[in-house]
Amino acid sequence: MKKNILLLTLVCLPMMAAAQSRFGYFSYQEVLTSMEEYQQAAASLEKIKGKYNAEIKRVEDEFNNKYEQFLEGQKTFAPSIFKKRQEELQLLIESNLKFKTEAQRQIAQAEKEVFAPVHQQLGDAVRKVGKQKQLKAIFNTDNNAVPYLSEDLGIDVTNMIKEVLLKP
Repeated sequence: MKKNILLLTLVCLPMMAAAQSRFGYFSYQEVLTSMEEYQQAAASLEKIKGKYNAEIKRVEDEFNNKYEQFLEGQKTFAPSIFKKRQEELQLLIESNLKFKTEAQRQIAQAEKEVFAPVHQQLGDAVRKVGKQKQLKAIFNTDNNAVPYLSEDLGIDVTNMIKEVLLKP
């Protein structure tokens, strides 16, 4: 009899441990893009991009105008003026390339800064749901990172996280 109870206990222990090892899963991108703060941050970033793009267009137009003037007058320019204008165009090209590179760097930095609080808020909500539901882990299912999840062991917490984010 004792052997049967011991055997039953040994068989049931792994099942009991598995039942307590629940996890959650959610789509990070779905929750992130549903956040009002995300929409505000994205709009702010678009304004920043718009300003840089307007300046890039302005300098490109300036270059194009100077290049057209150069092409129109190149046959009538004295050799020293021709060379000077070529050098001016070359400097303008280099300056424009530097500005584009710097603009891309500035936009990437602005993106990090604008979205950092949003990612922090989402991370806090994920941790809160994990603690409330006493989950051992919460997995991000985006990009097919977790192609299979057994619903016996885990729960979809996407909507729970969204609800936490909606509450002030």
